[in-house]
Amino acid sequence: MLTPTGHSPVNISELSASLQQRLKQQFGFEQFREGQQAVIEHILSGHSSLAIFPTGSGKSLCYQFSALQLANVTLVVSPLLALMKDQIAFLNSKGIHAASIDSNLTYDQSQQVMRDVRSGQTKILMVSVERFKNERFRQFLSSISISLLVVDEAHCISEWGHNFRPDYLKIPVYCQEFAIPQVLLLTATATAKVKQDMAERFNILPQQVVQTGFYRSNLDISVLPVLETEKNAALLEKVHQHNVVENSAGIIYVTLQKTAEEVAQFLNSQGIRCTAYHAGLESDMRNGIQNRFMADEINVIVATIAFGMGIDKSNIRFVIHYDLPKSIENYSQEIGRAGRDNKLSHCVTLANKDGLSTIENFVYGDTPEPSAITKLIQHISVEVDNGRWEMQESAISSSCNIKLLPLKTLLVQLELAKVVKPSFAYFAEFKYQFLVDKHQVLASFDEQRQTFLNQIFEHTQFKKIWGQLDFDSLFQQYGAQRQRVVAALEYLADKQMILLETKKITQVFDVNPALLVQQDLVEHLSNYFQSNEVKEIARLNQLLAFFESPTCITSRLARYFDDKAAPKQCGHCSVCRGYPAILPQKSIAPIESQINIKHYLDGFIQHMQSKGFEAVSVLVQAKFLAGMTVPIFARIRVKQLAGFGYCSEYRYQDIINYIDNGAGYNEK
Repeated sequence: MLTPTGHSPVNISELSASLQQRLKQQFGFEQFREGQQAVIEHILSGHSSLAIFPTGSGKSLCYQFSALQLANVTLVVSPLLALMKDQIAFLNSKGIHAASIDSNLTYDQSQQVMRDVRSGQTKILMVSVERFKNERFRQFLSSISISLLVVDEAHCISEWGHNFRPDYLKIPVYCQEFAIPQVLLLTATATAKVKQDMAERFNILPQQVVQTGFYRSNLDISVLPVLETEKNAALLEKVHQHNVVENSAGIIYVTLQKTAEEVAQFLNSQGIRCTAYHAGLESDMRNGIQNRFMADEINVIVATIAFGMGIDKSNIRFVIHYDLPKSIENYSQEIGRAGRDNKLSHCVTLANKDGLSTIENFVYGDTPEPSAITKLIQHISVEVDNGRWEMQESAISSSCNIKLLPLKTLLVQLELAKVVKPSFAYFAEFKYQFLVDKHQVLASFDEQRQTFLNQIFEHTQFKKIWGQLDFDSLFQQYGAQRQRVVAALEYLADKQMILLETKKITQVFDVNPALLVQQDLVEHLSNYFQSNEVKEIARLNQLLAFFESPTCITSRLARYFDDKAAPKQCGHCSVCRGYPAILPQKSIAPIESQINIKHYLDGFIQHMQSKGFEAVSVLVQAKFLAGMTVPIFARIRVKQLAGFGYCSEYRYQDIINYIDNGAGYNEK
């Protein structure tokens, strides 16, 4: 068990009397919400805790209040930069000094944040879990005392969870490495299994788990069986029905980026002002849409699941699922964004089984082939130099044909197996342009600094106005240390003398060559992904059973998340109103009847071979026909070929079986 160090445990009997007074004084709140005080008392008595509260019920206050009572800094791991910024702004508005270290900060700003933490001025420091890969940040953590580690969206830790993030697996190791005495895990969605998994990873005892009721009486939940051809009409009816409250908002969730654009276009043509939001949009555009939604300038968003995490908007009156969600957990999180002001809000799912293959294929599309895993291991073996391997994720992803998230998962699994160990990360490419004349820049510094800056400028290759710095030649000729050069460029950028751009972050790993050549390594990693596939497909089947259940939807949802206190019949769901759902599914012709498959596969394989790929596996052929997006397809423009996605209505395994039976070039 994690034992408390770094501060003296507080006498809870003495503290309880003053908690309300401190809450009023420090945050301006009259009283704690359900569960908050219990969590705070666990933390202030020197124990770790797991808090499972419904969305929007005040989880963040548990660590914010505790941090002010603890001797040293509270370190918060959050999955979303926007969420960090919102919470920092809230704390600063209360006169509480909080900060983050993230990629948006200049070198000097990061240094100032670290100085403020060391001096005790900053009580709460927020970072992403990826920040732990940064060698300088790790050195900083080794130099300070940390009272508490907080993990927001903590279900990401569990491999049984729906939003599992591989880097979260390493957080228990970080606790030991940096002598962090206690942790606070926060989540809104945890099944009994996920809850047990989280607690065991951090040695949190059952009595230190605080779970409040999951049930929300203000959410009216409906599952509406509707044929795919009738969805738009049903959607329009529901939006008109629920988009009537002044100064209210709504979210419509879809699976595909293309669907988001099409549905938004349809609603706009029907007089419903709305905007599409998905990961295919530029980040500035996404941020702009989100900001306008939060400011009530846009009141209806048609979005993929790229939208939502960190959205804390009180007046969302409806959430409509145009397509099936990925899982019960995703569904719960997405409808949880409605009605945070505790007023009546409507959650409607337009449900059929037609899109089932699409969701299943997302799961299969994330599983790297054994040959791709073998190629990754070969990359490491060939490129390792003096026990170190340098890699850029996008380049390796493309070369090995492994999507970015599975690639990150593979690297974490290799790290947990002690095959590799992250050392540090750096930007491979620094570009800048002068905003002030170069001679004027130099004239701003003393002679010694002028000489140093001149060396940097000499080793910059300019094309028109942008110049790219060559660190290697600069070091070879002058011995200029990279850290000092970067600090100088960041200083010039901070003073608005140059515009600085950094690209191509390069990660450096230490490699254990003996473990890298284990005979069963690829098999072990492949089996890991296969087991994840099984879990995800099982989760999808659970979702279908949930939507077709003849018992109260709200009650089943609460019990899925281990809330045994919810009413057995809520009275405000479609089942309680007497309309249990049977999801329709249109019949499709047998895959054997699709006479163009062989023709399209021939064209695809010829295209692949023309790009230098001699062997095209059955799995790659099936992904082409299913319309799956994998790195290699983007690189050689496979999406533009006739036949891409031709069999998207069919299950991936059925496509594989058909090719195996002679439709394609049968190369495993």
